Amino acid sequence: MRVRHAPIRSFRSEPVRADIAPRPLLAGDLIPALGIAVASIAFAPIMQAANAGLAIVVESLIGCSIVLAAPAYAPSIAVFIIFFQNLFVSILSSTMTTEQEMDFVKGYNFLICAVMWLVTLALYMLRERKHSPEIDRIMNWGLMTLAVVGMYFLLGATQDAHAALVYLRNIAFPLFLFQLSLLTAATFELRITPFLATVATLLIVCGYVELLFRDFWLEITNGYTFWHFDELKATRSGSWEAQMRQTGNVPVDLIDRFRFSFLNSPLFEDLGLSSILRIFGPNMSPISFGYGIAFSILFLFAVGYRWLALAAIPLLIFCSVKGALILVIFVALAWTATWLFGTTITLALALVGLVVYAIAAIHIGLQIGDFHVIGFMGGWDGFLHNPIGRGLGVGGNLSEGYFSIDWNAAQAAGTMDGAVESAVGVLLYQMGIGAVVPLGFFFAVALKAWRLYASSGILIQGLAAFGTMVVLVNGIFQEEALFAPAALGLLLCMTGLVLGHHLRTQGEDLTASHG
Repeated sequence: MRVRHAPIRSFRSEPVRADIAPRPLLAGDLIPALGIAVASIAFAPIMQAANAGLAIVVESLIGCSIVLAAPAYAPSIAVFIIFFQNLFVSILSSTMTTEQEMDFVKGYNFLICAVMWLVTLALYMLRERKHSPEIDRIMNWGLMTLAVVGMYFLLGATQDAHAALVYLRNIAFPLFLFQLSLLTAATFELRITPFLATVATLLIVCGYVELLFRDFWLEITNGYTFWHFDELKATRSGSWEAQMRQTGNVPVDLIDRFRFSFLNSPLFEDLGLSSILRIFGPNMSPISFGYGIAFSILFLFAVGYRWLALAAIPLLIFCSVKGALILVIFVALAWTATWLFGTTITLALALVGLVVYAIAAIHIGLQIGDFHVIGFMGGWDGFLHNPIGRGLGVGGNLSEGYFSIDWNAAQAAGTMDGAVESAVGVLLYQMGIGAVVPLGFFFAVALKAWRLYASSGILIQGLAAFGTMVVLVNGIFQEEALFAPAALGLLLCMTGLVLGHHLRTQGEDLTASHG
């Protein structure tokens, strides 16, 4: 990451930001990374249609080749395929025959990222990646976290192997992205700012095309075919029927499926915001796209593209994702408070603010019968009844009884049997006291990023620190906040880059001083 750690006299003196890579070198870094990223995922649907086994082998070899031949591009490619894989899946969805096949193809982003992480980890173990006492400590704690999660996976697999595997992926994916970025940035000089700025710009362009020309967007992305498969899956699984029971909305056509209450909450109905057309973006998910836009706004602002960041704010509104909106507000307030009051006071205020936010949201959610809060309370009650945990996949949105939940009874009781719609609730229900391990590790690396921010004032470091903290709290009210790669995964990827870059430059400075 091309960041200059210039000494600063005061947080009040002048805005502090990460430096942008020099313009003459932009094409040399950006074009190869984009080309490899597109090639790594664009043809996966075609290969899947020809031969699923061949597709798995080829995608795995691509992941290996990236780390061995172009390792500095690995974090960039991971970010790109998180956001744009489903765009290629949608365009080529006519090559698929069943919704199961489409679901399988959607998993290739995890496969590539997991292979890149595994090869990077193997090289680290073989001493081919940067080592230092601090890197070793961070890696050891991360691997211990994976070991604990693996134990609960084995416990859950004896009851529902498929659900346990899905939740293993959900919990491990952000950690994979963190370690991949940490080791890569600690070993190589990365020039990732132009790439991330380009990805952010592409997300904004796609968002506005969909917002202003919805039919055109559906045509050029082959969206009607893509969403037809999604309808088949929702109908056969029962999720569509369950959603209609929850909301009372019965979609007549495809566009109706994009209509939601503003911020998915009844609190705004009196303001005439009972229904808006949500933006789903190139990853075909409003929540993932919302977090992507939120990250893009903050990142672009931090590196100096502030008018472009402001231009993306309407998209954040039309994504209608509470967690993403809170992410932008919280990080922006933390940046401002740091400038006004200093780092230590800001951290204290931030932590108190997060506690108040969680308590207030739970209280209001119980008053209005919010499904996410009820799902969290179910997880909390489940934790109190079984603090050891039940195993991954036991409970959660993938549980067998999810679609038969009596939401009226759950709203009346303020809780439910099981945990759904809340990542923290699901973790408490499935892992019990073991949930403290992954949540604690993620919070600990956020604090490490904050320490860098406290000493440098670089906004990117503040984004990594405060962004990770608030998304962890968002996980109380959203399953996607922790389990969607575009949410916690993206922020931990940035945190890994920040920490890895610091440890590499610190080591270089020590070597130079002793030279």
